[in-house]
Amino acid sequence: MTSAVPPAPGRELSSPPSDGISNLRFSNHSDHLLVSSWDKTVRLYDASANVLRGEFLHGGAVLDCCFHDDSSGFSASADHSVRRLVFNAGKEDILGKHDAPVRCVEYSYAAGQVITGSWDKTLKCWDPRGASGQDRTLVGTYPQPERVYSLSLVGNRLVVATAGRHVNIYDLRNMSQPEQRRESSLKYQTRCVRCYPNGTGYALSSVEGRVAMEFFDLSEASQAKKYAFKCHRRSEAGRDIVYPVNAIAFHPIYGTFATGGCDGFVNVWDGNNKKRLYQYSKYPTSIAALSFSRDGRLLAVASSYTFEEGDKPHEPDAIFVRSVNEIEVKPKPKVYPNPPA
Repeated sequence: MTSAVPPAPGRELSSPPSDGISNLRFSNHSDHLLVSSWDKTVRLYDASANVLRGEFLHGGAVLDCCFHDDSSGFSASADHSVRRLVFNAGKEDILGKHDAPVRCVEYSYAAGQVITGSWDKTLKCWDPRGASGQDRTLVGTYPQPERVYSLSLVGNRLVVATAGRHVNIYDLRNMSQPEQRRESSLKYQTRCVRCYPNGTGYALSSVEGRVAMEFFDLSEASQAKKYAFKCHRRSEAGRDIVYPVNAIAFHPIYGTFATGGCDGFVNVWDGNNKKRLYQYSKYPTSIAALSFSRDGRLLAVASSYTFEEGDKPHEPDAIFVRSVNEIEVKPKPKVYPNPPA
C-alpha cells in the first residue's frame, strides 16, 4: 500500500503540547525530536514514526530544551531550575537553579558542559557528570549586561544575545570575560541568534522583521561582508506590516537557513548569495521554532501562537514535520553571462 502524500505543511505530530511551544530540536544521532512547552512539559518524539516516546512535567513553563545524547537532554524552566532528563530511564535530576526563569539551554560537546542563560542576567555553566547537588555541578556564573534572550554554540564559540540589544561572544575555554562585546546591528529587540555551521559568524533576528548576518573575524575584509535584510513583512493598503522573526535554523549540509515569523511563514535563504530560495505555504499561526534533522532531510516546524498580539483566540499548537526537497535548500549556482565572442 502506498502511503498518502503528506499535506502541504508536512505531517502533523500526534499528542502535541497543550500550550505554546517554546522550542524544538532534532537529535544529532537520529530523528528524535525534543520539544519544550509552556504546558510545563518536555516531550520526546520519534518524528519519523510519529510516536511520543516520553514526557517530563516541570514546576513551571519550560522555555528551552536541548539534547545530551539520543535519549537524554536538558531543560530550562520558568521555575528557575535546570534539569537533566533521561527518557529511557524515566529519571530526572536538577543540575541547579538560577534566580529567575531560565530562558536558554545549550549542551557543548566540545566542553562537555551545559550552558544556561537566564532572566537573572547571568550565564551559568554546569558539569552534568557531577552527582545531584548544585555545588558539584556548577562550573561558573558569568554576569551579563541584561536578561538573556538567546544562545548559540559552534565549536568552542558561544554567542549570547540579551535584552538591550547586547551580544557577547565567548570562547568556552576561557569564560572569564567575553572575547568580544557587541551591540546588535538591528535597531529592535533581538529574538533569536544562531551560529553558522562553518563557525565564521552568526545570524541574528529581531522583532521588527529583519535578520542580520554577522562575522566573528574583526578584520576589515570580514566586517565588509556583514549585512542585514528585511523579511516576514507584507504591505496592506500602502502600509508595511512587520512581524517578529522568532526562529532561525541552518541546514546542516548546505549552510542555507530557514526563518520563521509571526506571519506564519517559513522562508529559506541563501545567505552567501543574498537570495530567498523558497517560501513554504502559510502555517495556521506564528512560527515559534524550527529545526532541521541531522541529515537535513526533515524540517520540524512549531506552529504556535506567541502572544505577540496578546491573549486572543488562536489556532491550536501543532508540530509539523516536513520532508525537505533539495531544491528548497540547495544554493543555486551563480549564472555568469557568456563573455562576448
